[in-house]
Amino acid sequence: MRLNNLHIRNFRNYDELSLDFHKNVVIFMGENAQGKTNLLESIYALALTRSHRTNNEQELIQWEKEQAFIKGNVQKEYTKVPLELFLTKKGRKTKVNHMEQKKLSSYIGQLNVILFAPEDLSLVKGSPQGRRKFLDMEIGQIDPVYLYESAQYQKILKQRNQYLKQLAEHKQTDELYLDILSEQLIDHGSKVLFARQQFVKQLEYWANQLHQKISQSKEHLTIIYRSSIPGDHWADEQTVKETYAQEIEQVKGKERLRQVTLAGPHRDDMSFLVNEKDVQTFGSQGQQRTTALSVKLAEIDLIKEETGEYPVLLLDDVMSELDDSRQLHLLETIEGKIQTFLTTTTLKQVKDKMSVEPEIFYIRQGQLEGEDV
Repeated sequence: MRLNNLHIRNFRNYDELSLDFHKNVVIFMGENAQGKTNLLESIYALALTRSHRTNNEQELIQWEKEQAFIKGNVQKEYTKVPLELFLTKKGRKTKVNHMEQKKLSSYIGQLNVILFAPEDLSLVKGSPQGRRKFLDMEIGQIDPVYLYESAQYQKILKQRNQYLKQLAEHKQTDELYLDILSEQLIDHGSKVLFARQQFVKQLEYWANQLHQKISQSKEHLTIIYRSSIPGDHWADEQTVKETYAQEIEQVKGKERLRQVTLAGPHRDDMSFLVNEKDVQTFGSQGQQRTTALSVKLAEIDLIKEETGEYPVLLLDDVMSELDDSRQLHLLETIEGKIQTFLTTTTLKQVKDKMSVEPEIFYIRQGQLEGEDV
């Protein structure tokens, strides 16, 4: 899978820009705050219909403009797929092959991307919320059903939390309605839980291989899905559903007191163990970075295994955050098999280590200043 071209209009600091891509490695080069990351963000948004930097879509639309537009042609093994994303102040609209898509699940997955930015190095030591978001975004690309189930779960969770508050304030007394919400929560939540568990197993398989390579076989990486539902290795969805229902029944009294849902995927986390020690707590900064790098790069092979196509890789100034050894392993992993877009302020860290000639675009104040092909 590769992106052949990109056209953006009224997006961030770009009035209008069209780019064609001919090589497997594309570099956006320029000083800070010129718009390099905005280009990566536009590719990410084209793939996933949202930004990785903000939840407010209006921030993506240029000041005093009504809408932003992103278009690109995706080259797959047997076909070309034109994608279009319209961002307006009232919402977003997507098109595949010039036909509008009513369902998000019909659009996402047409272009698979993996973004690796400096903040991703905090995937290991960052917040559980960040790791849950990571799981949701990555599973959603390869499993459209997961997107639906996750969205439904969040919707029911919000309704259930609101109703728990109303019960506590004696504004409502209908226990039957709470039971109905609980059933719906368990139905959607069990599907989310099982999909996450299966994904983490696959992720561990690929990430451990990379981690051992980077550490020269000195370290073994284990990834564990930590759930608020007892048991982290369920045999099937039905087992998850039954266990989830038992747990909801167990915490019912506490939920009434605290006015919040206490069990489910919204409270879960992942743990990373290096040589059986929790790297989040006991690992060195180097081990934490190697773990984050292994996990992000593992997604490349995982997505290839699930979809039959390699994803597109977006590297946002990440080379400057890695030492020479990790830079080398990153470049060895991607060269020759995956289209890569990266941003940098200097070519020295990147070009000298590459065995292929990259395509370079120079960006200045939201405009293409020059091109070296």
